[in-house]
Amino acid sequence: MTLPVLRLHPADPIGIALADLAPGDAIGPTLVALDAIPRGHKVALLPLEAGAPVTKFDTFIGVASGPIAAGAHVHSHNLAFRPSRVDRGMPSARRNSLEPLAGASGATFQGYRRDDGRVGTRNVLLVLATVNCSATVAKRIAEQFRREVDLSATPSIDGVVALTHQHGCSFRADGPGMAILRRTLGGYARHPNVAGTLVVGLGCEDNQVDEFLAAAGLATSERLATRVIQQEGGTTATVAAGVAALKAMLPRAAAVVRTTASASHLTVGLQCGGSDGFSAISANPALGLAVDRLVNDGGTAILSETPEIYGAEQLLLERAANEPVADRLRALLAWWEANAHRDDGTLDNNPSPGNKQGGITTILEKSLGAVSKAGSSPLNAVYDYAEPITASGLVFMDSPGYDPVSATGQVAAGANLICFTTGRGSCFGCAPVPSLKIATNSGLFRRMAGDMDLDAGPILDGTTSHAMMGDAIFARILATASGERTASEQLGYGEEEFVPWAQGLTY
Repeated sequence: MTLPVLRLHPADPIGIALADLAPGDAIGPTLVALDAIPRGHKVALLPLEAGAPVTKFDTFIGVASGPIAAGAHVHSHNLAFRPSRVDRGMPSARRNSLEPLAGASGATFQGYRRDDGRVGTRNVLLVLATVNCSATVAKRIAEQFRREVDLSATPSIDGVVALTHQHGCSFRADGPGMAILRRTLGGYARHPNVAGTLVVGLGCEDNQVDEFLAAAGLATSERLATRVIQQEGGTTATVAAGVAALKAMLPRAAAVVRTTASASHLTVGLQCGGSDGFSAISANPALGLAVDRLVNDGGTAILSETPEIYGAEQLLLERAANEPVADRLRALLAWWEANAHRDDGTLDNNPSPGNKQGGITTILEKSLGAVSKAGSSPLNAVYDYAEPITASGLVFMDSPGYDPVSATGQVAAGANLICFTTGRGSCFGCAPVPSLKIATNSGLFRRMAGDMDLDAGPILDGTTSHAMMGDAIFARILATASGERTASEQLGYGEEEFVPWAQGLTY
């Protein structure tokens, strides 16, 4: 008889319920459930004394806060967070013992080649606000352009995107917050998915248009124009001037067509949101296998969400390409720990109510799933938020665990596609970059079929393997990069999810 509990490592004192369990249900040859245990939640397979360490995948995730009987539900009521026990002084010998990567497969996609050699997966016109005060005008320019221009006549253009935000006068002009905002906006303006950019300012903001362009290393050109509301004469005049500027970019944008490009031109941002107890078992490790394939073909994958590697950082430190890479990752984790302490909190504030309803109890447990998205490739570089990615292979970018902020930074850094796993059902898009949504379980995939692109649930019932699902994800990455629209694109997600990081305690 197939038992409804999965033990992930022989040393683990807990298992994961593969189905809802009622008291008295068999979970082993001589063991029954003592409580109602929801699908995806943990069940004790052995009796545990108060203070006993609890492991998952043979990795520490917390301690028993009181005696736990075999067969009992293990969750927030009896499993307590303790600070990570990870030894961050990982010896170099472990990093140097990594297996060499397999040869490239020669995978290709159909993308838009840019003058700087990068390749886009989409071809859009972008309207970018420098400040919250120009947000309404930026949106109206895009809306008016859509009313006046029938883009069906130019199928190589994927649309016009207006991205707005809440900042631009909320940071001092020479401070770190403004530097991050300008770096983020600059990354979008020069993004390979963007054929032309219109920057819209108010005129009196701290984030002055000219100063933003200079800080971002940008200049006006055929593909970059600016309009300032106070100089144009107000809202109506600026909307008309903005639409005219976009129309002037049309011929150049329409002339670009998709051509065959190596998968080495793909930079994929890795995200997981609305994680559940199955994230670490199905979708995330399958995505990790797809990442390994991408890296083998010379592509780049960006792991982020620094608070969500806490407790599992050794899985990255032991793969760091060199000591400076490891040191930079250690420094990021130390910054997050120190800032959480100053906020009178801990990094265990991260698991959301939805995460906990899905079976995740502590950040240490959540991090195990988050890191598994990164596969098994060496960690080649560590970057600040929205810092341009120049290395290939697996890299790490600092960011909060909040998905829109994290993904915004990945796109600014150069990601031309996002892979987003979810167990609870996150609704997300990331214009002008396509976002593939991967469900951890088939129940979610059926309930939210219109929002999901791939179902990793068959891994849980044994009808497919991690390797097969990894292949399916990699194939969908190539198809999406070649123009196949994702569910979130069809639903119109992407503009409202643009959220640059106002650096601070955003868990």
